Amino acid sequence: MNVHFACNNCGKCCHGHHIALTLSEALRWASDGGSLIILVEAFLANGFGIPVAQRDHAQGRSLQVRCGDTHAYVAITFAVYNIGTCRYLTEDNRCGIYEQRPLVCRIYPIEINPHIQLRREHKDCPPETWDESGPPIYRNGRMVNDALARLIEQSRQADRDEIALKAEICRRLGIDVAALKGDGFTAYRPATEMLLSVMQEVMGRAPAAPAPHEWSLRVSRPEIADRLTAMGASVTQLLPMQGAFIPLAV
Repeated sequence: MNVHFACNNCGKCCHGHHIALTLSEALRWASDGGSLIILVEAFLANGFGIPVAQRDHAQGRSLQVRCGDTHAYVAITFAVYNIGTCRYLTEDNRCGIYEQRPLVCRIYPIEINPHIQLRREHKDCPPETWDESGPPIYRNGRMVNDALARLIEQSRQADRDEIALKAEICRRLGIDVAALKGDGFTAYRPATEMLLSVMQEVMGRAPAAPAPHEWSLRVSRPEIADRLTAMGASVTQLLPMQGAFIPLAV
């Protein structure tokens, strides 16, 4: 796979995307009055819900938690709640916080998850941005942009380093229901002032082992719930904090 890319400032990627943030980015965003959404997914410790080839990556960015009579690995994403135009996009399609823009924005349109293949047709960028006259990103399937590779690893490392803090923030907010990975996400949108207060308190203290926090799973179909229950997992249809379940297309 050979990939060249040159952004033409079309601004399409700045519309309608829930941009994943590191905790420091999320804190800065909320402090500036922006809304955040928390997305949660999980798979069982026995591997149910995750392909074998993807387990190491998924487990590295997750926290093992109690789930009924078994254990699950919970992954938590703090993201910009953006159903329209990014609040920082200027009238001439420029980023108003370009020097402080989130890691994900710096990396786009490249995939951060190593198990998701880059597909141009799935991106907002127009065809001309992929012209071979642009800077090379991949050559023969290998990343050749070292600066971009470092940003991707920085993002992955943040996922690994911050999962315990994210789980503690969720515990204090009363969030304890995840979706089964591959089946959907549970989504929560806490009031900004309340979320900001909890984040500041948790992130301001010395790192410590996360407090015990039992989770349940919300799934899309009864047959999945039956399989999980047979494995000892806690399954529920109820979501705290007026959360929503977002099923993935089958």
